[in-house]
Amino acid sequence: MNLTPVFISLKEAQKKLALQNRQEKDAALEAAAEAIDRNRGAILAANAGDLQRARSGGMTEALADRLTLTGRRIDLILSGLRTIIGLEDPIGRIRGGWKTPNGLVIEQITVPLGVAAIIYESRPNVSVDAFSLAYKAGCGILLRGSSAALESNRALTAAIKEGLEAAGGIGGAVALADSGSRDEIDEILHARGYVDVVLPRGGRDLIRRVVEHAGVPVIETGEGNCHIYADETAEVETAAAIIENAKLQKPGACNAVETLLVHRKALPALMPVLAKRLLGKAELRCDPSAKAAVIGARTPALRGAAEGAALPHAAVKDAVEEDWDTEYLDYILAVKTVDSLDEAVDHINRHGTGHSEAILTNDHRAAEEFCRRVDAACVYVNASTRFTDGGEFGFGAELGISTQKFHARGPMGLEALTTIKYHIRGAGQIRKSS
Repeated sequence: MNLTPVFISLKEAQKKLALQNRQEKDAALEAAAEAIDRNRGAILAANAGDLQRARSGGMTEALADRLTLTGRRIDLILSGLRTIIGLEDPIGRIRGGWKTPNGLVIEQITVPLGVAAIIYESRPNVSVDAFSLAYKAGCGILLRGSSAALESNRALTAAIKEGLEAAGGIGGAVALADSGSRDEIDEILHARGYVDVVLPRGGRDLIRRVVEHAGVPVIETGEGNCHIYADETAEVETAAAIIENAKLQKPGACNAVETLLVHRKALPALMPVLAKRLLGKAELRCDPSAKAAVIGARTPALRGAAEGAALPHAAVKDAVEEDWDTEYLDYILAVKTVDSLDEAVDHINRHGTGHSEAILTNDHRAAEEFCRRVDAACVYVNASTRFTDGGEFGFGAELGISTQKFHARGPMGLEALTTIKYHIRGAGQIRKSS
């Protein structure tokens, strides 16, 4: 497939969009929201077809949930879009300014990053999130979703364009690469001069492919081997509720917890309570000490689960070394016993992906030390890792969770699609030879 005409069209449209003011952009975004609402029947029908094909192809239910659209989820998508409309326009903002000794006045101004391409798996909501953030930031956006969500993305993009064109917006500022061919990805990764940044959002294999083969700048996002550390002072019921939420509320999300680290002194009290909450809902892969704490619980059902009873998702299995490096995106939780905060931090910094990490504790000093030493985009104290999300952070939506350190880190909102240029005003100054 030849995407060059698409790249050229996006670049030209982005130049026009970059000149629009907030009122014009917000009116176009509102019209896009109304068009999505108006076309929700067609969007849901397209999504139902995608889901049927995905399930027949063997997709797990945790991953199918990422693909699923419902009326409620469309409502949430529109709510996020309207939150973005209500945010201040980041373009044209003076970020700093000063006057040099020779009288030059220098200002640092926020400008659009240009044309972005986002390559993502499942999650048709990303189509709307990425479009709305890009449009508000004055950027063109090329959407390249997975083949599993192809019809959903087509329906959403058609509605977006319908809305933009009805409101006199720049419809050409959004495009969908929808041939379904994997060759599209290679074209995007080598579109130097057309695409200013590529954002991969998905699993390890997708991110690695993009990072290793891109000929344009990349903001690495997505993979989340997230941890929760429960120390010996953690309140048991509160800790168990947080861990349950972080694992079960949406296990296919990149901010779901994958490994639980438990201080040895906390095992006897925490593990039976946690196992009771997760029994029949998730599989535990435990080291010997954690498994013994479950087996030693007096509840017969817990003993049966720990001993391998045939209950759905209930087995407590022996962890192996690979479990500490696995992003399951499923109803599975690895559990490891540690003897100190130092051991927990060392494990996280060795096995984590720099995404989201949490400590559950009533020790203020331990919390501060954990936050200071853990190397991740988001570090939590006594809260679920599931809050790492642009919507929860007040951004309206997100382009993804950046796990690298250049340009953007953590949930990426409007600011991630901006850069700077300098305005320098003089009164006839010339530079003299040094």
